[in-house]
Amino acid sequence: MAGAVRRELPKIARAVDAIVSALRSGGRLIYVGAGTSGRQAVLDAAECPPTFGTPQKMVQAIIAGGDRAVRFASEDAEDSAENGARELRRAGVSSRDVVVGISASGTTPFVLGALRFARSKGATTIALASNPGAAVTRGAGIAIEPDTGPEAISGSTRLKAGTAQKMVLNMLSTASMVRLGRVYNNWMIHLALTNGKLRRRGTQILREITGASASAAEHALRQTGHDLPAAIVMLKTGANAPEALRAIRETGGDVRQAIEMATHAESRAKSRK
Repeated sequence: MAGAVRRELPKIARAVDAIVSALRSGGRLIYVGAGTSGRQAVLDAAECPPTFGTPQKMVQAIIAGGDRAVRFASEDAEDSAENGARELRRAGVSSRDVVVGISASGTTPFVLGALRFARSKGATTIALASNPGAAVTRGAGIAIEPDTGPEAISGSTRLKAGTAQKMVLNMLSTASMVRLGRVYNNWMIHLALTNGKLRRRGTQILREITGASASAAEHALRQTGHDLPAAIVMLKTGANAPEALRAIRETGGDVRQAIEMATHAESRAKSRK
């Protein structure tokens, strides 16, 4: 599977470029799938807010059959192209969005209908399938086609094809979030510090990134309302909490850009003294 995915890296890179551009412009990343593909999509979308601190609506997943299909097989739900289009219409898809249709066979009607509707609205379309040249990839703006070959259990696409899909979805979301500055080096910096365990984790991350003492890290977190990115900016630049929070807000959460902004502001302030 890894070799099949590796051969698709140039297309995956193009897809990441499109996703980053859309998200920076206020658009959304919307996955659409059925069965195993839909469940992979739901998992990837669900993990973005706790991992990268994304707003709930930034990365979404639509699965044929709705929420029930996540836990219980709903195989007939994938047979309606009209339902795929209807779900995207309900989501209000527009030209600002990127829609990723996922189908191991490349022939799932629900996904085909969703991608057709997305194109009609001017959205960027990406297809992910393990059947090169299939219908779902022919109509997409970017086609990612890891050719994983015959399954170990014939017809069970949750195996080789499903594993390759998981790898590609991880790449699409993770690389996009890194590009958007929602990761600092290899640290998850946008995690929500909502309980004692996570606050201790946030303090440790802050100390390792900045070299600050435990007391300085805890103080910065308290001053910023436990906003870890803003606390990083404070300790890296000497900015106060309101300045750090403003830099994070104005850069859309990109900590590197926020550090540069706060550093320049501090330099200008010192030059005026």
